[in-house]
Amino acid sequence: MFENRKILAVIPARGGSKGIPHKNIIDLCGKPLISYTIKAALDSKYIDYVLVSTDDEEIAKVALECGAEVPFMRPAELASDTAKTEDTVIHAIKALKEKGETFSDLILLQPTEPLRTTQDIDHAIEVYCDNGYRSLVSVNEVDDNPVLVRTIEAGRLRPLLNVSGTCRRQDMPKFYRVNGCIYINAVDGINESTSLNDNEIPFVMEKSHSVDIDELSDLAMARYYLGNE
Repeated sequence: MFENRKILAVIPARGGSKGIPHKNIIDLCGKPLISYTIKAALDSKYIDYVLVSTDDEEIAKVALECGAEVPFMRPAELASDTAKTEDTVIHAIKALKEKGETFSDLILLQPTEPLRTTQDIDHAIEVYCDNGYRSLVSVNEVDDNPVLVRTIEAGRLRPLLNVSGTCRRQDMPKFYRVNGCIYINAVDGINESTSLNDNEIPFVMEKSHSVDIDELSDLAMARYYLGNE
């Protein structure tokens, strides 16, 4: 708990995965992928309840073994390829409220970001709470600066940004991407129109903590970083 707040962590982990079958519990250095996020959340000084939202019995079993709560199974319509994470979050809040559990703030931690640490989580919560923010999202600096990105129209290159590309790379403005590691929102502000990727306050993370497991090459990258800790 952070002062007078009660913080819920939601880890969304559906069973279906097109790129890597059963991705959320695939082996990563001898542990299921989801275990890294569960442990990081459980070790937080501020998170009061760690919930895994899943439609998959095997994922639920692994999550329970790792110490997370799985008080309900996610409805199938919220586990499809087209289902929105925001709807899963709303479902979790409502389901817990029906059980008498209410929270002031929610932190969403996707299980496909195993290198995000407890320190990242707690620092983000401190930034969010100490400043009275209502929403926060983690980002990292991009490798490919958009100043040098082009589209092709009618066979000709067009700049993506209205910025001169003749400056030195070190003089180019910095740009950041939402890395999917941490989202924090006030529970009373979450509704059907919420877009977590559009959360207002940035929390800048190291690139090495921002690996998103989407393809097998990403697993190799995560194994590399974990092997060099």
